[in-house]
Amino acid sequence: MLFLVDKSGLTPKLLRYLEQKEKDQDNNPDDDDDDDNEREREREREREREREREREREREREREREREREREEREREREREREKEREREREREEREREREREKERERKREREKEREREREREKEREREREREREREMDRKKYGPP
Repeated sequence: MLFLVDKSGLTPKLLRYLEQKEKDQDNNPDDDDDDDNEREREREREREREREREREREREREREREREREREEREREREREREKEREREREREEREREREREKERERKREREKEREREREREKEREREREREREREMDRKKYGPP
């Protein structure tokens, strides 16, 4: 059985079938319109799905930006708290240094008072020695009292 084949590689019977099918399709404009309409509706549905996907991507980007803003705000708040804590620590240290300076001033005043009391005692001892010398001289000069 030998089949005649044209340059397309199709048998004459298959070629006639395909040509007839093509004619039938060409002869039915309603089918073409329906197909065109269906294809257009499908393209529109696909465009709508793509728009919806894009809207969803945009919502996700917005949620991500919002999370990022919240994260940054929390970080700024933590930094403000750390700065407040550092400031409280500096103030506490400054109060401590001031207490130490005041204690040192008080110790200095006490040392100065003690030196002054010591000078007064020394003066008193000197006056006592002077009185003793005068009594001694009086005893020598006038005899025992």
